[in-house]
Amino acid sequence: MGPVHAGLVKLQSVENRLRAAKAKLTRCRRSVILQENQVRTQQNAFEAKKEEIQLTKVQLNRLELELRSREDQVARLRAALNSSKTNKEYAAILTQLNTTRADNSKIETQVLDLMKDIEADEAQARDLQQQIDEQKKQLDTTRVDAEQSAVKLQADIDEIQAEWDQAAKDIPAEPLEIFKRVAETYDGEAVVEIEQQGGDRGAFSCGGCFMGITNEVVNLLMTRDEILRCPNCTRIVVYHPKEA
Repeated sequence: MGPVHAGLVKLQSVENRLRAAKAKLTRCRRSVILQENQVRTQQNAFEAKKEEIQLTKVQLNRLELELRSREDQVARLRAALNSSKTNKEYAAILTQLNTTRADNSKIETQVLDLMKDIEADEAQARDLQQQIDEQKKQLDTTRVDAEQSAVKLQADIDEIQAEWDQAAKDIPAEPLEIFKRVAETYDGEAVVEIEQQGGDRGAFSCGGCFMGITNEVVNLLMTRDEILRCPNCTRIVVYHPKEA
């Protein structure tokens, strides 16, 4: 394996470590974002519940006002009933009085149901507020832990990046540029080794996509220190024959 291929293999090793460290940092920060989203979702649910309670109270106030008005009407009908002069007038007022009382009873039932709904919703709102308070405490702890971990991870990334920069200096400009482009395509995996199949000395495959590689490509890699790419996945291929 020539110096270019050896340099690319070394760079690939550092690239893997660099990507892994960056992924850890991303997961570390994502944990905070996920908990922030959970708190935000709970807060939205809490605000929606408060609005629901307020709307129910408005409806309750309207019904209570209507009920008081109807109770005044019942009082007037009772007075009219006592002062009625004929049986016909008495019967008409009594019918109206009974109808009003029945309607009032329905409204009273609605009022009681709304009061129960408000009580249940307020209990749910208290539970939601308690959950939000607990999640905020957890979020504060997660933030502190994440910040501490992020500092360490960033230091690791800076150290590995310096190692990457040093390794890249040993690679000519054109192969290095190809490495960068392929690495972006395959999430960092730019260089793969050609693998020899089973006991068949003449069968080779790409270590990235596992498609077949011709003997001609293998021979070129053994004799020339130049960039060759898998015809299927376009990764940079290198060959390091295993010693018996």
